[in-house]
Amino acid sequence: MCLTGVDYFSTLGYQPAIAALAAGILSPLATIVLVLVTLFGALPVYRRVAEESPHGEGSIAMLKRLLPFWRGKIVVLVLLGFAATDFMITMTLSAADATAHLVENPLFPRALEDNRVSITLVLLAVLGGVFLAGFTEAISIAVVVVAVYLGLNAVVVATGLWQVVTTPELFLDWTRLLVAQYPDPLLMVAVVLLVFPKLALGLSGFETGVAVMPLVECDPDDTEERPLGRIRRTKKLLTTAALIMSGFLITSSLITTLLIPAPEFQSGGAANGRALAYLAHGHLGNWFGTAYDISTIVILWFAGASAMAGLLNLVPRYLPRYGMAPRWAQAVRPLVLVFTTIAFLITILFDADVDAQGGAYATGVLVLITSAAVAVTLSTRRQGRPRTTVAFTVISAVFVYATIANIVERPEGVKIASCFIAAVIVVSFLSRAIRAFELRVTDVHLDETAERFIRELSPGPVRLIAHEPHPERRARARDGHEEYRDKIAEELAGHHLPDPDKTLILEVEVTDPSDFETELHVRGEQRGPFRVLRVSGPAVPNAIAALMLHIRDMTGVPPHIYFDWTEGNPVKHLLRYLFFGDGEVAPVTREILRGAEPDPRRRPVVHVG
Repeated sequence: MCLTGVDYFSTLGYQPAIAALAAGILSPLATIVLVLVTLFGALPVYRRVAEESPHGEGSIAMLKRLLPFWRGKIVVLVLLGFAATDFMITMTLSAADATAHLVENPLFPRALEDNRVSITLVLLAVLGGVFLAGFTEAISIAVVVVAVYLGLNAVVVATGLWQVVTTPELFLDWTRLLVAQYPDPLLMVAVVLLVFPKLALGLSGFETGVAVMPLVECDPDDTEERPLGRIRRTKKLLTTAALIMSGFLITSSLITTLLIPAPEFQSGGAANGRALAYLAHGHLGNWFGTAYDISTIVILWFAGASAMAGLLNLVPRYLPRYGMAPRWAQAVRPLVLVFTTIAFLITILFDADVDAQGGAYATGVLVLITSAAVAVTLSTRRQGRPRTTVAFTVISAVFVYATIANIVERPEGVKIASCFIAAVIVVSFLSRAIRAFELRVTDVHLDETAERFIRELSPGPVRLIAHEPHPERRARARDGHEEYRDKIAEELAGHHLPDPDKTLILEVEVTDPSDFETELHVRGEQRGPFRVLRVSGPAVPNAIAALMLHIRDMTGVPPHIYFDWTEGNPVKHLLRYLFFGDGEVAPVTREILRGAEPDPRRRPVVHVG
């Protein structure tokens, strides 16, 4: 919970100030709405995500399973863009707020007060340097950091509540001001609902809570598919974190609104981005305030580390598997340099301003939560749970409204996310095209019949005929073997096969062409006098090349395969291969084999005629 909390709980460093700036005297009421959405919206959604994604893949993986083929891949790439926005802005916003706590501390040298951007860049550079040296998330460190931070926050909140209780005119003045400015309760409710999307920063942390699931203990009788103990404990983790955060959000919003003058929340004010720190210094003295600042700086820095770790786990988990990342994306240090450079650019662009980055952060948070709500809604609908589906549809609608309202109000968030999305999609498809001729099969498995067919043709070279099946022609044939008989006759005339009786017919069925890597399962079938090998895979040439290399290793002799040329434009066929897995198969198969086996003497032979 504390590992999740370095991201979730650290928002207390700036959330009360942002809420007061967005909602004014309505901040406590708007925060109550935020808490209701947290407990009855985000929490149920992510408890369901924990059930259906018990290995930490999260809602993105759920959508990928629910939306097959290229549609699912495009959705994943777009969500990865928003996730990158969320994590990157977590790093830059947390570093900027840590700088604000540092600079506003009375003990900090005033001469350096105007160097906020430089200080923020130093904090980000230190963060990147730690990961370059080698970073391992330490749960024990997270526990200490979160425990100290929440303990100090509890002291500040308790002191503020005591002052409110012992000075009842503060609460009475606030209620009079509320009635004066909003005499109609419906107007008050409308304004609260309108400003709610600006408070979405308080919803961050749920995606991280699911991401840490692999660290949660399983029960001895748990299975790999359904680790019930881990799911139960993760639900407890999410619920406990949400309840703790909800209590702090309501109480901190109340005391900061009642005890801090409104002008101090504005840009340049002493409470801007650090409302609770303002109260810590004002009510408990500079020494306690300094301790609070140090604790806040540490947890905000650790939140940046958690975000960096999330990026380093997220990008290699998806993009290389789709063939949509360069090979170096699987290495930590190059990614750290890329992410740190982007963080520098964002910090300079936003001038290390917490308020300016709030919209971008809220956009990333809301889009991820909305995608999780939609994924859960689709999943419950597929499972045939109408009442649950209706409930999650309502929750999804709330988050869709909040997302759209936030984008309309603060479009800089979606602009940054669009840059990330465009970069992810462009780099992904360029990488996919560059890596198109890689051998993309991780393993080949032959059933007993297929292995027997190959053994029967040894020790000489195994000869295969590539055949595109035509089910409609097979259905019209008298004995079902006419198309094989015609294919053998065609290849005998075109290639002068030395012994047509000692050949295998190879058929490849395209499954999901958007997949990049896969295992091959080869089935042998006896169709009258013809021996047929059938295999399914995302791309025909890759499947053929992998099977040919496997036969070569199995028999010790390079096999031969026979193709016919495909009629049509070669560029069009290349695009068909990239997106649909077929196209001009023969030259692509040969190119894949050439890349996989540099020695021509050991390379399987491709014949085309």
